[in-house]
Amino acid sequence: MKNIKTLSKRGQTAFNTQLRVDFDLFFEASEDMYHPTDNPNGKFPLNTAENKQSWHLLKEKMELLSLEKSIPDWVPNYTSCLGHESFRLTMANFLARFLTKGPINPDNLAVSVGASAVIEMTAWLLGDSGDVAVFPTPSYPVYKQDIGNKAGMERYNLITHHEISEIAEKPILKIKQLKKAKKDIVSQGKTFKVLVLTTPDNPTGGMYPIKRLEKMANWCIKNKIHLIVNEIYALSLLNTKHPAIKKDYKKQREFISFGQIMEAKQSPYLHLWYALSKDLGISGFRVGILYSLNDALIKAYDNLNVSHLVSNHTQWLLSEIMADHDFMETYISYNQKALTDAYVFMIEKLRALDIPYVPSRGSLFIWIDCAKFLKKPTQKAETKFWEDLYNKTGVLLTPGEGFGHSKRGLFRIVYPCFNIADLGVAMERFGKYIRGLK
Repeated sequence: MKNIKTLSKRGQTAFNTQLRVDFDLFFEASEDMYHPTDNPNGKFPLNTAENKQSWHLLKEKMELLSLEKSIPDWVPNYTSCLGHESFRLTMANFLARFLTKGPINPDNLAVSVGASAVIEMTAWLLGDSGDVAVFPTPSYPVYKQDIGNKAGMERYNLITHHEISEIAEKPILKIKQLKKAKKDIVSQGKTFKVLVLTTPDNPTGGMYPIKRLEKMANWCIKNKIHLIVNEIYALSLLNTKHPAIKKDYKKQREFISFGQIMEAKQSPYLHLWYALSKDLGISGFRVGILYSLNDALIKAYDNLNVSHLVSNHTQWLLSEIMADHDFMETYISYNQKALTDAYVFMIEKLRALDIPYVPSRGSLFIWIDCAKFLKKPTQKAETKFWEDLYNKTGVLLTPGEGFGHSKRGLFRIVYPCFNIADLGVAMERFGKYIRGLK
């Protein structure tokens, strides 16, 4: 386009930088979405992290509140750039009850318009341009843009394994691997500034044991490296005792929030990310949260967050819902059962096709290995398989490209974005395609 020259250098970079390799096909598929009666030949975008299993519960609650409650007078006004005091108090109580199982001071919370905004803001405030954030792989691809587009931080993919069987029980991350990464980064004349862990993990659904997180925290504090744990899927947990999948897990593991380690250590180098987009299935409401005991970080965030403010009406409506702990208890329980039922359904289909997968403990994903169906172990062959699957079946997965892994042929399936009946149609198409390759 000729008009690209009218943009700044930053604008030209943005023009030429694709957010995700699968986004164009996602929007194409979304315009031709499968429906059992209205569009039976439609497509199945199973590539974007949306949970639609439990929206009807929240929708009904929101509609009732909108009818019964009067909107408070503070809603149309300017409020704190960290989020309105009442919303932060509600979130602090909610997180303390359902996530950290321990005290949360609302003064240690900052709210922005979505998880991406929180990540972007945190990167801007903790790192300088050229500083490095380390991510054990595979890891959410768009972290690269979230920390790099404005803050200018660089993503370092720390490869801890090659075969998915190596992480069947839990994610792999050892101190010696962090030391090696630090040595490599320093040798390039750069600074290892941040370590980011996601638990439950995206894309594997793995969960870091609390003792492993504590070891990582101790090492980071000692080396003055910021450790950020993203718990955006913390309440999207699976029932790993379900008889159909129980044998996939050598050990049952309870989710324990990193917030407990933060409370114990009181360190300015430990931080937690959370958002309402996944556990509540309301990504369109755009609510992300930073929790940190670093008072300077919170103050800096306050001074810079004006362009990332969440709508006051959204804050009020969600405050009303999340302050009702009895309702939230019911919702979380229902949602986890729905996720488990959908997950079990998908696993049984994958087993029938003899497709290896990482046993998930939470999140919205299944990380599968289709390497044996590639003609060659190359990125080109992986992309060809992915595109061919979509073009012939309408089933769109998230390709492994961008997750930073060493093996080709790995894909992410988002399973809670359709009901089980519709997933059955998607997997019937997928299975027919796979059997044709065999």
